[in-house]
Amino acid sequence: MQRQRPRPRRPARTPIPRSPLVADTGIAAAVLACALLLGRQDTGEGYPPLGVTGGLLTLAAHLPLCLRRRHPVAVAGAVFAVWTPYIALGHWPVVNSLAAQLALYTVASTRPLRTAAATAAALGAIWLYSGFAAPDGSVAAAAALALVVPAVLVRFGQSARESERRGERLAELAAQLQEERDAKARRAVAEEQARIARELHDVIAHHISVISVQAGLADYVFDTDPGTARKSLGTIADTSSEALEEMRRMLTLLRTGDRTPETHAPEPYDPEPYAPMPTLSGLEEMAARMRAGGVPVDLLVEGRPRTLPPGVELCAYRVVQEALTNVLKHARPAAAVVRVRYRPHRLLVDVTDDGPGPDPARIPTGGGHGLIGMRERAKLYGGAVTTGPRPEGGFQVRLVLPAPSTPAGETAAGG
Repeated sequence: MQRQRPRPRRPARTPIPRSPLVADTGIAAAVLACALLLGRQDTGEGYPPLGVTGGLLTLAAHLPLCLRRRHPVAVAGAVFAVWTPYIALGHWPVVNSLAAQLALYTVASTRPLRTAAATAAALGAIWLYSGFAAPDGSVAAAAALALVVPAVLVRFGQSARESERRGERLAELAAQLQEERDAKARRAVAEEQARIARELHDVIAHHISVISVQAGLADYVFDTDPGTARKSLGTIADTSSEALEEMRRMLTLLRTGDRTPETHAPEPYDPEPYAPMPTLSGLEEMAARMRAGGVPVDLLVEGRPRTLPPGVELCAYRVVQEALTNVLKHARPAAAVVRVRYRPHRLLVDVTDDGPGPDPARIPTGGGHGLIGMRERAKLYGGAVTTGPRPEGGFQVRLVLPAPSTPAGETAAGG
């Protein structure tokens, strides 16, 4: 699997909403209303009434705020450019100070510290100038405002900017982790499919061996025992049908693996040592191994056991194996019960335990590789696997598989 290239980090800026103009226009209108209300007050400090000129300058100072998040530095410059002559004409500086402070905060929350500091210095200079232009000459109060207000706005603006940057980084990390989990799940599916395909290869080889033996028998007794030859030919027909079905499943797996993105490149075939394909008759031996490992296991069989297609038995065996392995790893100390029920057209397998169950904090989203393997196997044979905690405590794995009441070749071989 090729390693994905890391995505380029985007510039850390406050994301603009889908309709920033509407939101910023509303905020600008609210600040303008506050400014006009302040302008109508009598300050008692010798400032003239707002008047037409002052009202137009106030309107001009607030209009740029509609674009403050799109062009924060330019908007701040426009507001300061209107606020300065407003003060020079002898109007009360506080009226338009809200617009100037909002413009500075926007710059501080969206731009680096150097730009915010320069904008804060410009605001402080205008505040200081307003002290000299005031009728009573309140320079000390203006100097205090020139130092405190810009510093506070820059501090809170930079904090908001840093919080936004952390949020963006966390979002990127969350997306990266999700991609890694998805890739891991896809790899698990591909690996499990490859394993199942290898096992199906052995199942098909078993069928072909049966066909070869039966064909030799039919040829040997063709003239001397036509009845036996006829039975052998029936067995060959049924077995070949099963082999074709298993081959279809295997090819389906291989095609799915080819379409799975980001899977490993094909590796040379590494034949494993030959071992007989496990069947349901081996469940008692598996239960004994689990008991030796410290997990009491009871095996219960309901209904009349019958020979099932090798792929179906292998699927059920692997699901029980994975379920008991999970009990051993995650649920100790616990006792497990394996219940196999033969129905006329279905095979039901339940594996339950009375343990505390796995810790949800240690289980990755979507389940582990074992659960993925169980579901892939069951789906391959038209069945389903359900897992989950039991109401009375513990955990349960249930497998439902279609199973013919009379397996292929049984009637011909035994009739």
